[in-house]
Amino acid sequence: MKIAIIVPMEIEAAYYRNAFHSETKEMFGSTVFEHFSVNGNEIYLGLSGIGKVNAAMNLASLLSSVDIDLILMTGSAGSLKSEVKQEDLILPTAFAYHDAHNTRAGDYVEGQIPQEPAQYQLNSPERAKFAAYLQKNQVKFKTGLIVTGDSFIASEEQKAAIKQNFPTAVGVEMEGAAFAQVAYHFKKPLVALRAISDNGDEGADLDFDAFVKKVGAKAAKLIVGYIENYEG
Repeated sequence: MKIAIIVPMEIEAAYYRNAFHSETKEMFGSTVFEHFSVNGNEIYLGLSGIGKVNAAMNLASLLSSVDIDLILMTGSAGSLKSEVKQEDLILPTAFAYHDAHNTRAGDYVEGQIPQEPAQYQLNSPERAKFAAYLQKNQVKFKTGLIVTGDSFIASEEQKAAIKQNFPTAVGVEMEGAAFAQVAYHFKKPLVALRAISDNGDEGADLDFDAFVKKVGAKAAKLIVGYIENYEG
């Protein structure tokens, strides 16, 4: 199996390097991907960069060159629900763009890009397998819709506008829907794991730096354990 692990930030990639020993490095698009062999599987670890364009560009570059079997995406997100707390793990069921407003362009809903799905559903057997792994190891996680945009959400005003259009959304971040859109078009399964780093309010900028390291390590530890025992 060929597995891609995509993370947006260097501090998150570092956790995987501590667990795996890189064999080679190769440039795909504008991103260097590190190549590992783990449990008979080929692992490609790369940084997506921050934001939708970086995420789409770098994942598409890899998928255009390597026949990846599974994409694992980790990283952080801000909470959009009072019951979703810092350090909670989210296994998203779907992604949408909170900054796509095309309802006047045709028969589209909020979050939908014209001629694209309303939401990018993550309902693959691979996601179900990963969920079973978390449950088997008694890892608590939440599920639901996560929305994506190119703005760091750090005010109640921003949150309120998103929640008005996406009342069921549990989290907000800056890359997931772009990953999901690319995976959809390449027909590759995407398993996403987001850890809540902040509440998406006025304290988000203060919380983010402190918590992203902690929640990044939490998500990476689970992914590492999964891969070390993964049988496709």
